[in-house]
Amino acid sequence: MRISDYIEQSFSNLRKKKLRTFLTTSGVMIGIGALVSMFSFGKGVQKNITDRFKELDLLNYIAVYPPSQESLLPQSSEIVDANQQVPALNDEFISQITQLEGVVLAFPEIRFPALVRFKDKQRFCFIQVFSAPVSRSGLLKIRAGKHYSAGDSNSLIISDTLLRRMEVRDPQTAIGETVEVSTLKFDSVLLSPANIASVIQGDKLPFSQESYAFNIVGVAERMGFGGPIPLRSDVYISPEASKKMKKVSLTRIRDFFQSSRQAGGYSSVSIKVSSVRYIDSIKAQMEDKGLKTFAVVDQLGEIKTAFIFMDMFLFAVGMIAITVASLGIINTMVISILERYKEIGIMKAVGANDGDVKKIFFFESGLIGFSGGVLGLALGWAVSMLINLVANYYLSRQGVPFVDYFSFPWWLCLGAVMFSILISLLAGIYPASRAARIDPVLALRHD
Repeated sequence: MRISDYIEQSFSNLRKKKLRTFLTTSGVMIGIGALVSMFSFGKGVQKNITDRFKELDLLNYIAVYPPSQESLLPQSSEIVDANQQVPALNDEFISQITQLEGVVLAFPEIRFPALVRFKDKQRFCFIQVFSAPVSRSGLLKIRAGKHYSAGDSNSLIISDTLLRRMEVRDPQTAIGETVEVSTLKFDSVLLSPANIASVIQGDKLPFSQESYAFNIVGVAERMGFGGPIPLRSDVYISPEASKKMKKVSLTRIRDFFQSSRQAGGYSSVSIKVSSVRYIDSIKAQMEDKGLKTFAVVDQLGEIKTAFIFMDMFLFAVGMIAITVASLGIINTMVISILERYKEIGIMKAVGANDGDVKKIFFFESGLIGFSGGVLGLALGWAVSMLINLVANYYLSRQGVPFVDYFSFPWWLCLGAVMFSILISLLAGIYPASRAARIDPVLALRHD
């Protein structure tokens, strides 16, 4: 028999039992649809993270910070020079760093908490200090307005996320408006003997509030990171504006416990290199100075491992539905054998061999798998798009821009159909073998 004959006969046999074929194919469709949806979600998460890293060039950044007191102590067999002078992370240090080969720019990581009031709304957020060149380097994506200019101490850039939290839907309407920024500063007067008891009891805190007025010149798109350090900021100002403000810097807890070997300076400096190939050399030079470093690219191995475990988990969950669908195929084929017992006997009596009988049942299983795979792919895509629309509709009301949480690469679509056919063929092994073992004499006597 030709392949076309096997296909034609398989279609004919499946059409005779339309309802049973439909239910069995539906089981495969649901299983493949569930598997495709979960895999596409996993791939979508990975794609969004890696694309965001690439968009912000986070893979090309190195964070440099001074060691803590504890990290300066010898641990295990590692010997640390206790007399090593750690350089201060100041403007002179930044100027020296920018002269190194491969360094595009370097800037301090300065963040501080503040209360931002716009019209009749106020929200707590983090303010980050960026110089004008840094803000134009690609870290800030402007949605409305423009970047502030160098030396501008009265302007700021606000995120559209914070505006939405203040119920401002159109970012353009905020351009040129005035906002009030209130910061906390440490007030030693409140630690006087007259107030110390209230501070200890928690009735008073040794902080006072300072307020400043700024003009909004730009609205930035929402960022998962306010910079290379994974902490989101919602307001950005220039160094000139930061210098006139009395505030408590809170880039990290280390700010309160700086090493005595560090003569002042910033708590952290971010370095952007032109290519990932400069990461190791710049890190080595910084560590030779006694500084600590962190680069996102160093964590790629761990991130990829986490993605692998996530894919394995999603695959395991999806295989539950596929296993149930496989049992449905076996059940359908076995019942078909019982119903066509005499027909199989006649086929063998007129010259069909065991291989021909097996091929017929394999083709029937394969057709169920192919149909279920194609329909399951369509179902998975439709369900994923629906979930994506619902999730984005809800998140858009929270100020989050549209994000495609699902990804359908070509290999996933092709692999889903091929996997469905493979599983169906495996499920058809037992029914096909059983059909091939039928004795034609007994089959012809079967009533």
